[in-house]
Amino acid sequence: MPQLFVYAVFGIALIAGLTIVVVMINFFGTWLRAKLAGATVSFTQLIGMRLRRVPIGLIVDSRITAVKAGIDLDTDPLEAHYLAGGNVSHVILALIAAAKAGLSLDFDRACAIDLAIKGTSKTVLEAVRTSINPKVIDCPNPTSGKVTIDAVARDGIGVKARARVTVRSNLNRFVGGATEDTIIARVGEGIITSIGSSASYKDVLENPDRISKTVLQKGLDTGTAFEILSVDIADIDIGDNIGAKLQAEQAEADKVVAQAKAEMRRAAAVATEQEMKARTQEMQAKVVEAEAQVPLAMAEAFRSGNLGIMDYMRMKNLQSDTAMRESIASPGSSNPA
Repeated sequence: MPQLFVYAVFGIALIAGLTIVVVMINFFGTWLRAKLAGATVSFTQLIGMRLRRVPIGLIVDSRITAVKAGIDLDTDPLEAHYLAGGNVSHVILALIAAAKAGLSLDFDRACAIDLAIKGTSKTVLEAVRTSINPKVIDCPNPTSGKVTIDAVARDGIGVKARARVTVRSNLNRFVGGATEDTIIARVGEGIITSIGSSASYKDVLENPDRISKTVLQKGLDTGTAFEILSVDIADIDIGDNIGAKLQAEQAEADKVVAQAKAEMRRAAAVATEQEMKARTQEMQAKVVEAEAQVPLAMAEAFRSGNLGIMDYMRMKNLQSDTAMRESIASPGSSNPA
């Protein structure tokens, strides 16, 4: 029995020894590298990373880089950011760049920025670099298909302008702040307002810096992830005479309206004419109807004795005499000899 106990203890010790050897083989190089760099990582932490399926080399190298740059970061926050889907390397490099440039940026804010721009083409390192070295944004954005901002001065002359906006990242507003598209839209609106308030296009050409001053005074970077440093008018040209074009179009529209109204009046006159013709026909029909009653009345007069044959003959003679006089008086008629 004591012999079995000895064998059991020996077996357990052998397994423990083999485990320690395996651990040393797997993690000794990483542990030693961190130890020599002054960024010690315990074997327990290394084993925990392996169990959590965290890339040990990435976390340890990131810690070494941070410590060497004077930023003391433990492995736990680095692991947490990796497991959250963040880019640990970019965060460390961004912290180092901010520290060297004297910017106020802590690890939590850097992680928040990195996660906020996840899935975009930007990185937290780019945000820090833009804060250090300002970038230039074209207004309007050439990718939008427009190359100039078109506005109209009060004299009706169109003006085409193109601006370049110098901005730098505002790390305090980078999370939740509006993007470059908002900056471009606001600057474009400010340029249009400035040109539209000018009395003449000549004022715009003579003093293009007035546009820059007007735009900068509006505080267009409020609520955005950037701080506008300057707005420079890169190019300005004269466009079409919009006022004259609008007046010509208005005159053409008035002409069409006048023609439509004249056509309405003509149609109304034609309708009235047709109505009067119809009424004339109606009156003529009534005359014919009345004339048709004359023979009936004469016949009734003959029957009743109120009209004799001589009276009738005198009436016929009067009618013939009247017809002859009318034919003589009619234009173009010849007087019979």
